Amino acid sequence: MSFAKEALPFVLPPGLAAALLLAAGAPVLALVAAVVALLVLLFFRVPARRSEAGPEEVLAPANGLVTAVERVEDPEVAEGPLQRIVTFLSVFDVHVQRSPVAGEVVATSHRRGRKVAAFRRDAGDLNECFLTVIERPDGRRIGVRQIAGLLARRVVAYGERGRRFDRGELLGIIKFGSRVDLLLPADLEVTVRPGDRLVEGLTAVARPPRPAAPPSP
Repeated sequence: MSFAKEALPFVLPPGLAAALLLAAGAPVLALVAAVVALLVLLFFRVPARRSEAGPEEVLAPANGLVTAVERVEDPEVAEGPLQRIVTFLSVFDVHVQRSPVAGEVVATSHRRGRKVAAFRRDAGDLNECFLTVIERPDGRRIGVRQIAGLLARRVVAYGERGRRFDRGELLGIIKFGSRVDLLLPADLEVTVRPGDRLVEGLTAVARPPRPAAPPSP
């Protein structure tokens, strides 16, 4: 297991406080500060992931609970109807995001906003968010919208227009509680439902439509 580089500004203060308190002869307070540093460090953990999903399947970009699977329209991603998988991340979930598909970043957008609770249905319309649109080799466009939550202070995205991602490659991180929306073409078959738990870069959430069965003779 490794840790996201964004951890340092958050882990360093309690870590230094633990060292200073220990040197000052306050072992109990030093232990408390060390535990805080450890808990914060764990928030930025980056577990190793290797999915056994088929090459055409779309992987979950985020770790957490599916709260909605619904039809939407989002011209920032593509024209026409799309499917949206909403994943809520608690403070206990892994908070790095991974690319759900292999492809090229064709569009990005950042919107400043509020910090309402990420489980609210209107959080995606109100909160700070960052959208990354990835085009697969087959021309399908997939959108990943990282949405800040009540405790989230910043959305970090690693992709810029023209960058190519491998499926499962680190896409970004949201700091301290959040939500991630995965936006998919309407013709893909979604294989998860509300209440399912996802593992980023591991759980398959959608696949190409299955070919129709040949007519009976």
